[in-house]
Amino acid sequence: MAERVVHFFLPGDVDDPAAPSGGNVYDRRVCRGLPAAGWRVHRHAVSGSWPLPDATDREELARRLAALPEGAVVLLDGLVACGVPEVVVPAAARLRTAVLLHLPLGDETGLAADRAAELDAKERRTLRSAKAVVATSEWAARRIIGHHGLPAARVRVARPGVDPAPRASGTDGAGRLLCVAAVTPRKGQHNLVRALAAVADLPWSCVCVGGLRREKEYVDQLRRDIVDFGLGGRVHLAGPQAGAELEASRATADLEVLTSSAETYGMVVTEALARATPVLATAVGGIPEAMGRAPDGSLPGLLVAPDTPEDLASALRSWLGDRELRGRLKESAQQRRAMLEGWEMTSHDLAEVLEGLRLAHRSAG
Repeated sequence: MAERVVHFFLPGDVDDPAAPSGGNVYDRRVCRGLPAAGWRVHRHAVSGSWPLPDATDREELARRLAALPEGAVVLLDGLVACGVPEVVVPAAARLRTAVLLHLPLGDETGLAADRAAELDAKERRTLRSAKAVVATSEWAARRIIGHHGLPAARVRVARPGVDPAPRASGTDGAGRLLCVAAVTPRKGQHNLVRALAAVADLPWSCVCVGGLRREKEYVDQLRRDIVDFGLGGRVHLAGPQAGAELEASRATADLEVLTSSAETYGMVVTEALARATPVLATAVGGIPEAMGRAPDGSLPGLLVAPDTPEDLASALRSWLGDRELRGRLKESAQQRRAMLEGWEMTSHDLAEVLEGLRLAHRSAG
């Protein structure tokens, strides 16, 4: 039997600890997991300011794709692929390409309307040329199919997995809040700070773990907001964390908070639930899917509308002030914890997509 080989094109910062992201974690984990599913992975980390690289980086991507043998199975991270259809579409005519779409380009917060429309059109051209598109949630798959007019059979789902983890000990059962997300407008920490200011009369502390380099102006404004609201001793921007440092932050969390305005899944939600920690999150995109429900139908956390600091504040006040509510949510999170799927299932689902490409090429030959 011929060896199964996939060429995986990744953002150049995929291994940079100072630039953590759910997409980078996903890419690294499937690179590790696909060999156990029967696939040898050739990693191609491509430098550039994706999704809109300069001419040099765009030409480097084109050169690497052109060097692959005809019919090669290729998986492209959507951040690399979707902004450069002039490179990817011609290559797709001779290669078996699948695009792994972590977040539609036009969904990034803060884009000017014309730039969002431009990226959306580029993404549509790229995805329509691919033999398969991999979405990270059922919600994202439905949106891709409807928004870009793709055949449903071409869009597959490979949800992020989660590692087993010890149950978080927490602190006092209520007051230690943790937000794990890059500090960017899309992750909505400005709304979190405003909500926290509205419950400043209650006892709590909040640590925001996440990269601070991507949106410097936003981070600077957030720091000013924290001072202006008198929260300097209670809200801490800790920067990126990984490994034992992140585990220590999660072990002492009573509640994890995610305030995104757009999210295709929300890996930090399942990572919290793996520790039986309830989650307060925005009901946007794939986040409700990630949160799921316990076997008894209960919700292991609280969901609020995005971009509504007042709703977020109300939910925080309920969490901090209602012991019975906290008990119910913690029990539900414990039940949900036992239902979570690991990364081996993600790699298995992705391997099925790649096998479909391989077999289709063999049949065509």
